[in-house]
Amino acid sequence: MPNAVSGTVLVPNIPWPREDRPIITFAVGTHGLGSQVAPSYLLRTGTEPETELIAVALDRGWAVVITDYEGLGTPGTHTYTVGRAQGHAMLDAARAAQRLPGSGLTTDCPVGIWGYAQGGQASAFAGELHPTYAPELRIRAAAAGAVPIDLLDIIHRNDGVFTGPVLAGLVGHAAAYPDLPFDELLTEAGRTAVDQVRELGAPELVTRFLGRELSDFLDTSGLFEQPRWRARLAESVAGRNGGPVVPTLVYHSTDDEIVPFAFGERLRDSYRAAGTPVRWHPLSGLAHFPAALASSRVVVSWFDEHFSEPSAISGPRDAR
Repeated sequence: MPNAVSGTVLVPNIPWPREDRPIITFAVGTHGLGSQVAPSYLLRTGTEPETELIAVALDRGWAVVITDYEGLGTPGTHTYTVGRAQGHAMLDAARAAQRLPGSGLTTDCPVGIWGYAQGGQASAFAGELHPTYAPELRIRAAAAGAVPIDLLDIIHRNDGVFTGPVLAGLVGHAAAYPDLPFDELLTEAGRTAVDQVRELGAPELVTRFLGRELSDFLDTSGLFEQPRWRARLAESVAGRNGGPVVPTLVYHSTDDEIVPFAFGERLRDSYRAAGTPVRWHPLSGLAHFPAALASSRVVVSWFDEHFSEPSAISGPRDAR
């Protein structure tokens, strides 16, 4: 069912020699579920934590569109960690940016997909969904970093440490799929916690529930053994049903303490098996958050390479 998703389009004042200024559709990492942490709001207030990454692309003369994701900048609950919803939001953001009056962008401009962590999951799904959902977009390349490809594994690993974000992921799936049994699994404390989760930003999600376990808030055995839950969580596994047709940079730090490095290796292997042209870039000695900024030059060089290739201008499927 169609719904409204907000976002922000940034076009630098740097002159572009042609009418096909490239555009990056950019997805942020975990910000939380509260409307006060929507990227469009944080960009206006100068408090968006991924501004440095966005600026790297703008400095190249490329336009950038940043989606707020479903339910984050608009009414409703943010569909956090739901791969398909996030991929659609990125592709729709690119479509909208190309048609924005006064932007100088055109429907013929080359497009790049970029995101890290939650944004990496969104980017992976945008790349995978592109041929069937938005084949008219002239996507040249994608870059997906620290992709949490196995949500069940993430839940088990982070329960008791990052319990708030884990609970937020379940809230996001329940919002995307109302048929999932959720309310009936909640304890009394869980019902209170879910109301709080919907209003919190990422730092508060971590600190508010630090030391608590998921079982404090819901019947975990009922959740993990529920076929519908297992099926829906599996649908958000990147690479499960093939890979992008465009060249894709997969990057991950060996020292990532939140999303295991093995996830990056698994995504790389899944995409290669599907025929995706993959470039693999492992980083070392960097924790989860520092790795995002440290990888920005590699990502920009990746897009520079594909935006400047004359052979890539003929269409997305030719990139294979």
